[in-house]
Amino acid sequence: MTRAAARRTSRWMAVGAVTLVGALALAGCGRSDGGGGAGGDQAGEAIDDSPATGELTVWAMGNEGEVLDELVAQFEEENPDVSVEVTAVPWESAHDRIATAIAGGETPDITMLGTTWVGEFAATGAFEPTPEGLVDESAFFEGSWETAVVDDVAYGVPWYVDTRVLYYRTDLAEQAGVEPPTTWEEYTEFTKALQSAGATWGVSLPPGGFDSWQYVTPLAWQQGGDILNDDGTEFTFDTPEWEEAFTYYKSFFDEGIAEPRRLEGGEIEQAFINGEVGAFYSGPFHVSLLLDQGGEEFADKFAVTMVPGADSRTSFTGGGNLAVFEDTDNRDAAWKLVRWLSQPETQISWYKISTDLPSVQAAWDDPTFSEDPYLSVFGEQLQDSKAPPAIPTWAQVSAVIDQELEKTTRGETTPADAIATIQQQAQSIGTGN
Repeated sequence: MTRAAARRTSRWMAVGAVTLVGALALAGCGRSDGGGGAGGDQAGEAIDDSPATGELTVWAMGNEGEVLDELVAQFEEENPDVSVEVTAVPWESAHDRIATAIAGGETPDITMLGTTWVGEFAATGAFEPTPEGLVDESAFFEGSWETAVVDDVAYGVPWYVDTRVLYYRTDLAEQAGVEPPTTWEEYTEFTKALQSAGATWGVSLPPGGFDSWQYVTPLAWQQGGDILNDDGTEFTFDTPEWEEAFTYYKSFFDEGIAEPRRLEGGEIEQAFINGEVGAFYSGPFHVSLLLDQGGEEFADKFAVTMVPGADSRTSFTGGGNLAVFEDTDNRDAAWKLVRWLSQPETQISWYKISTDLPSVQAAWDDPTFSEDPYLSVFGEQLQDSKAPPAIPTWAQVSAVIDQELEKTTRGETTPADAIATIQQQAQSIGTGN
């Protein structure tokens, strides 16, 4: 496994955990009742096009923090009077470190953020709204841009994106005579067919627990369901779409298609390579993991396809954003670096260094992405991907979904009762706005 791939695996696993821990810490970190100035169409003061100058400090997590120096060296060449210091922060401690820095008034100029953290930290008033005209909102994938917006105000910009697609064993599918599924009905039959061709489990799904909300929520989105109402004031879990999402998810365990045990990082790759598992959902980092661990000959035994769906084929989107702190001593230079990192040519260079996927759609026209049989599918999926709402309480609410989904797949509660519990507890927690 490459170092970058290993880091990326831990990133997907760690973000939700530190979010939940950090959310509790933030309760005592000076969150303002006014939501940090978020509201209306507020934007920061525009910056000019002159070269950046002075010193900048940047916090970046995991592999991004370890390799960002290589990219910003190019920015320093183009802006010879600026100096950028990058601090690599482990994902496991990043959330609490940012919270502590905000509480103590000792923040860097720029920080990388997990997409599900934005609403929580924006509520502290620590971030400056994105300057007017800094970037073109429409240049980004819609689902990705929405991760930076809280109460109609953008705080920073999306830096890179991740989304989920369906990995499947092509050799088993060919043996069973089935094509990649596009609908729920086809998906059920497809995974059963993979079992008939030799897989013990047609698909690997988490049976609830940590971050399993990322797997079941798209099933509600695909039917037109959502998490909040249109004005973002009320939770909307108690709907037929959410109950059907839980019911359909549960069916894979009831019918013996999905293993009742959760496969952790490291296990899923080997189970897929040895044919025990016929399909699973994941992000782009798993391509390199499978090629590394399965060998070049395994490249002909698997492929990726957009997630099968109902009324749509909507998937979950995540990634990393960049935000500038209100207390920065070098505001203009900070935003100039963020703008530079958002340029298509910069994002193409960044992929070659980090393997992070571009958040700017124009970058996907490059053959690096458009002609790659794996990456091109992720680019297509990003056209129909969503993120949860940027609310301060999302960590607590999503933990309830995780808990109730696990009870549902184990047969300890019904989908209807699980949804009722989620609605009641979510209302009790509130949106935090």
